[in-house]
Amino acid sequence: MSLTTQFLTMLTMIGMGSYLGAALDTYGRFLQRQKRAHWVVFINDILFWVIQALIVFYVLLSVNEGELRFYIFLALLCGYAAYQSLFRVVYLKMLEFLIQTSLMIYRFVVKTCYYVIVRPFQFMLQLLLTLLMVGGRMLFVMADMLYKLIKIILRMIFIPIKWFFRLLWRFVPANWRVNVEKFFQKFAGVIAKGKNMKSIIQKWWGKLQK
Repeated sequence: MSLTTQFLTMLTMIGMGSYLGAALDTYGRFLQRQKRAHWVVFINDILFWVIQALIVFYVLLSVNEGELRFYIFLALLCGYAAYQSLFRVVYLKMLEFLIQTSLMIYRFVVKTCYYVIVRPFQFMLQLLLTLLMVGGRMLFVMADMLYKLIKIILRMIFIPIKWFFRLLWRFVPANWRVNVEKFFQKFAGVIAKGKNMKSIIQKWWGKLQK
């Protein structure tokens, strides 16, 4: 491995050490260990360090084809120490600023969508339901009024007819009246027999079903 490659590897590993420090702070900020169960923290820690190891190895593979030297670990340690002493405070402030800004944008977008999309939709739905209820009530009232009006009209029509037939009945001869009365009595008897037969058939059908 040439001196140029070794120098680039040294600088890259210092940068990766600083990256690991920033990644560790970022991971801790989002994980919030105090609010998580121990097994969740344990699994996340393992996944975090496996991913970071793979990233460091990929960078090392790109720089010097993956050759490990003792100074590589020293360079990582120096980069981490440089981050802790020089950049950590600034990075944490920037990270917190970005998080709060992202939260503000997210809340703004959510509220905007709520007041622009959800609230108008709710208002239109409530208005539609109100119109349907009012329309249904009006139709019911109109149907009731129409029924009462038809009932009154029918009464007005049938009362003169009833009076006419009563007047006409008085002029019917007595023997005709007797025959007509007998006919209607027989007709009523037939209807009564039909009702009895219907009840008998229903009882018989019910017994068959059992």
